[in-house]
Amino acid sequence: MDDIIQSTIQPTVESVLQQRIAAWQPLAGGMISQVLRVDLAGGESIVAKVGDSGHDLTIEAYMLRYLREHSGLPVPAVLYDEPNLLLMEFVDGRIKWEGEPLRHLGELLAKCHQVTSPTYGLERDTLIGPLHQPNPQRDSWITFFREQRLLYIIGIARASGNLPAELELRLLRIAEQLDRFLIEPAKPALIHGDMWKTNVITCAGRVAGIIDPALYYAHNEMELAYMTLFDGAGEEFFDAYSNYIPIEEAFFTTRRHIYNLYPLLIHLTIFGDQYLAPLHETLVRYGH
Repeated sequence: MDDIIQSTIQPTVESVLQQRIAAWQPLAGGMISQVLRVDLAGGESIVAKVGDSGHDLTIEAYMLRYLREHSGLPVPAVLYDEPNLLLMEFVDGRIKWEGEPLRHLGELLAKCHQVTSPTYGLERDTLIGPLHQPNPQRDSWITFFREQRLLYIIGIARASGNLPAELELRLLRIAEQLDRFLIEPAKPALIHGDMWKTNVITCAGRVAGIIDPALYYAHNEMELAYMTLFDGAGEEFFDAYSNYIPIEEAFFTTRRHIYNLYPLLIHLTIFGDQYLAPLHETLVRYGH
């Protein structure tokens, strides 16, 4: 561990927890902050996230507390937060993206998605990875998705220099036609917002912890769509989920591809042009 980071945060950690630190070790992840397991002299362990002035960790703390208060998702408890330091409960386990843990995840997310709100969005803006995520509250889901997700992230991707002008024009055309492809859901659903395998910790066939939220109230299919990208969740998850909330066939054939423009553009912005091909394929699917 960087000696400067250790000397900077050690007094705060020991003062907040009233325990001496016995050991530190880095944990996986930490694209926007350094993530550490902190072993305390009393035998307990916690997680410390150490950020910088460009990323406010109090936003992540807010999201974790919100999910603990409003949902049954097993997110870690926040022990302390300030803009550059977040201390939270350590959840022991591993990543297992198959079988019983996925079925359990389907149940957990379905119950989370049954938490509702009068409007789409949230009471405050949040983050997804290192990017700002605007959440002005709206009555229409299609309007919210068009303005605060698709058009917003198109602008961010353009500013990053990673979005070719020709592809941007095609995306803007599909943004004008969302009424052809999407529906207005019966009600807004509370979603985690960044649900993929590295954010799910499993133990003994169950989901032990869910981390790194990017939450807001949305169409529940927004979350489901993300779970079909990259290392998709598969049948175990969707079968368990549909026992609580039915999933329309049009989600699989049509809507998920539209919703996944958002995470694909996020990945294009952050990681570069390897995400141009799946964006192109989606646009071709819809005649653009």
